Amino acid sequence: MSDEREDRPARRLPPIRKNLGQHFLNDPRILTRIVDALELSGTETVIEVGPGRGSLTAKLLPRAKRLVLIEYDRKLAALLRERYAANPNVVVIEADVRTVNLAEAAGEPFVLVGNVPYYITTPILFHALEPPRPGRAVYLIQREVAERVVATAGAAEYGALSVNVQAVANAKIMFRVPPGAFQPPPKVESAVIRIEPRTDPVIARDEEPRFRRFVIDAFGMRRKQMRRVIRDLCSLDAGQADVALERAGVDPSARPETLTPAQFAALVRAL
Repeated sequence: MSDEREDRPARRLPPIRKNLGQHFLNDPRILTRIVDALELSGTETVIEVGPGRGSLTAKLLPRAKRLVLIEYDRKLAALLRERYAANPNVVVIEADVRTVNLAEAAGEPFVLVGNVPYYITTPILFHALEPPRPGRAVYLIQREVAERVVATAGAAEYGALSVNVQAVANAKIMFRVPPGAFQPPPKVESAVIRIEPRTDPVIARDEEPRFRRFVIDAFGMRRKQMRRVIRDLCSLDAGQADVALERAGVDPSARPETLTPAQFAALVRAL
């Protein structure tokens, strides 16, 4: 969520709710860089996740055709509704973003941006990956999570999040954000990451639910060899497991953390 230094009395602002992981961004230069990363042309519908006190919203408003603000905090949602009551191009939805059908909320092709609460970052990223996906998404998230998203096979940070994002999208860390840019400052560093759908996803849309479940389950056994992983996950004997692995072109002794998204896709199909 984000904050701006406005002329209105500070007493009108709802108190910070630590239980919701609220850290309000108050650096105007970083806010501008986040909007720049969206590469808006002025014709887009933008969904903002966790607009909070509205500082990023204010930067987005002159550069987007329409804004859909999804805010969980009741008092902050009321503040935003009051502020933009006269603007028909701004819609405020008071809800947990994980329960919102983003495409339906947008009503048309959309892009997405948000300062995502750190304690639910991964579920939100997975939710936004469900098709139809945004044409572009820019997130301010914990730096450690951003590094996991972009990690390559074999890296220590590589995991289920890396595979599931990279199977359908291209991800890039745009820049880092220090704790001092927030009020209150978080205890960790942050980063802005941009995610865009791939033109050549390694899995088809109807395969995605099965692919996602398999990848998550496989990384729950990341230190085991793939022969053992698929035997346990799919209730196969050693011979059946080896046939599936050979069909997918995967070394039976390989471990999940060394497989690329394309190899996972081939294995899911082989099974």
